[in-house]
Amino acid sequence: MSQIRRQSIISSLMVYFGFSLGFLNTYLFTRDGGFTKEQYGLTGIFIAIASLMYSFANLGMPSYIYKFYPYYNDNLDKKRNDILSWALLFSLVGFCFVAISGIYFKDVIIRKFGKNSPELVQYYYWIFPFGLGLTLFSILESYAWQLKKSVLTNFLREVQFRLFTTILIVLTFAGLLTKFDMFIKVYSFTYLAIALILLIYLLAKGYIHFTFTVSIVSKKFYKKILALISFVYGGTLVYAIALVFDSIVIASVLPNGLAEVAVYTLAQNIASLIQAPQRGIISSSLAALSQAWKDKDMARIARIYKQSSINQLIFAVAIFSLIWLNFSDGVFTFHMQKGYIDARWVFFFIGLMRIIDMGTGVNSQIIGTSTKWKFEFFTGIILLLLTLPLNYILTKYYYGVVGPAIANLFAFTVYNVIRYWFLKKRFKLQPFTKQTLYTILLGVFCYFTCYFLFSNLHGFVGMFTRSICFIILFAAGTLALNLSADVLPVWDTFLKKAGIKKGE
Repeated sequence: MSQIRRQSIISSLMVYFGFSLGFLNTYLFTRDGGFTKEQYGLTGIFIAIASLMYSFANLGMPSYIYKFYPYYNDNLDKKRNDILSWALLFSLVGFCFVAISGIYFKDVIIRKFGKNSPELVQYYYWIFPFGLGLTLFSILESYAWQLKKSVLTNFLREVQFRLFTTILIVLTFAGLLTKFDMFIKVYSFTYLAIALILLIYLLAKGYIHFTFTVSIVSKKFYKKILALISFVYGGTLVYAIALVFDSIVIASVLPNGLAEVAVYTLAQNIASLIQAPQRGIISSSLAALSQAWKDKDMARIARIYKQSSINQLIFAVAIFSLIWLNFSDGVFTFHMQKGYIDARWVFFFIGLMRIIDMGTGVNSQIIGTSTKWKFEFFTGIILLLLTLPLNYILTKYYYGVVGPAIANLFAFTVYNVIRYWFLKKRFKLQPFTKQTLYTILLGVFCYFTCYFLFSNLHGFVGMFTRSICFIILFAAGTLALNLSADVLPVWDTFLKKAGIKKGE
């Protein structure tokens, strides 16, 4: 667990640094005198559609890498290991089909989005290099995770990608990119840039040796590989559709579609802060879970499940409470454009969804690397059947831009309850302890204490005072209640590094 803990912490810090850049970008996009809402909304819809492209194009290759890498690694030398070669080849073939389909169905896109989101139609073809870059990077990232290079991949995805965006924004403000037209066209190649960086690194370090000679492992397991990718691909595909359908519905059915997408994107980006530890923990634990299933080490899987749950829940509750305490003050204090205050309740429901998703630990990764990976497909279908109609109905007829957030909160709650039940019933695994309840109660107590004590303070003073008070109370409570077995060792290491406590 120490290796997972170490990589999770470093990856999480890397992700948070990336999010600080993301917040800078968000501020520059949304401040008065900056980009229009439609322009900011276009970058959000680029990410949503590119994610959908990747989900169709990958053909289940990430799951293939997660599940079978230990078998390739244990039985083949590096030069004969063909797992990445096949994964990249099939993903590129998949993307070719996506591109052809996208061109063929362009008229449908024009009919659905032309009225409410004309900018999307104008820059439609520029989404393709963006989607190709995301596809290539994600396959290489999956392979790098198995090499325990999650810190590097998190740096590229969370920091470098946002840094490229920051540079483009600064160049635009400086007048070197004189029009948004040039900005969005260069922006469409940012994922290709980080994919190239990762590829060069893996080649330079000798981690990649391309070969299309079918190895003995591929021959032995090809039937199981085909069965895996067919089911898991279907499951991850419907999951991905459910995940990005909200932005697409908003752009399609609401008047001023991209302006409303901008509001939703702001809430999503702020809520993504809550997810930072999840990304680090997932990338650090996947290789360990794959090996543990291969070794039939259920005790290790149970430890990872419980620790991932409580560690993520502690972070999620703390970050959600801090943001909710200061959301309105943040919008007004940083002089964001009129209308972005509407993102407040969108964030509230998305934030609750993130807490539930993170509090149930790495359930998806445990199922996906187990022998019962077919369950991924069935739960994905359930999620899709809930998400699509609820998103459309609640957005178009009831709650507008808040509708998708409410729909997703309900759908993902049901989704995670089903997965919790399955792991408990099938493998006798469950992540919750009394510390789970203590964490939630501690968060509620700290939130209301800070809210009522400083409700009359506003601006930077109010935000700073509430935040410091909450952090002190929540951190003290976390240590006093010993909410996680990983907290005290990390705190002890921090004291030693700071010279406050002598090492043994």
